[in-house]
Order: sequence, then structure tokens, then C-alpha cells
Amino acid sequence: MEYLTHEKKDELEMELNHLKTVRRKEVADALLYAKSLGDLSENAEYQQAREDQANCEERIAHIEQILKNAVIADKHHAGVVEVGTTVVLVKEGDKAERQFMIVGSEEADSQAGKISNESPIGKAILGKSKGDKVTVSAPKGEILYTIKSIA
Repeated sequence: MEYLTHEKKDELEMELNHLKTVRRKEVADALLYAKSLGDLSENAEYQQAREDQANCEERIAHIEQILKNAVIADKHHAGVVEVGTTVVLVKEGDKAERQFMIVGSEEADSQAGKISNESPIGKAILGKSKGDKVTVSAPKGEILYTIKSIA
């Protein structure tokens, strides 16, 4: 099951609309131009246009599949960690706080502080409450975190 925030759903819908309306036309125009150049077997422009068409159609199908099966995660104000919540964690022996938004794997972006519900940290904190301590398995060993807040 794929989880999406409302923002990611809107972003995917906009991309899908662009691909279906603008990009498909660009690719079709490129194919027509390439065909007009003659011999298709030795025509690099035609081969590239066909590849672009395949990539465009593949992306359209992928986005449609995601949107069809996605569960939209509403921001909850429950006392437990779930997809759509923002969590502040403190690592054992460290005073620095780390803030993460729990998202589906499609929109995970560690640089932006968005971690997947399927990541080691995501899995460890799902369903937990403020004040809970969780252990996360990492390549360097076990790491203990305390959930400082949930929003």
C-alpha cells in the first residue's frame, strides 16, 4: 500500500496532467518530424522520439497506478506516530533534536526531512507515542531514540 500526503497527490496529478496534455504532444510532434526525415532504420531522431514516447507512457502508467492505489494520509493530531505526522526525535546521548515527517515511500526525501514509513526509523516509531523510546537497527548497530513530540 502506498501512502501519499495531499501535497504529493496534488503534485502527481499536476505531473500527470502535464504528461498527458503537453508532453504527449511534444513527443508526437517529434515523431512526425523524425518520420519526415526518411529511412527509419538509420534515423537517430526517430529512435530517440520512440524512446521518449515509451518513457512518457511508462511514467503516465506509473503515476496512474500510484494514484489509483494510494491512501491519502491526513495530518492527524492523535497521540501516536502515523503517516502524515511530524515527529521530533532525540538520539540517546545526544542533545540535538531531529525532526522528521513520516511519508509514503514515493515521497521520501531525507534531505527535506521526509522519511518513509518503511524506513528503519519509520518502522520503529509507527504507532508509538510521545515519550516512548525506540530502538532502530542501523549499519553501525542499534540506536536508541526518544520521541520528544508528535504533530
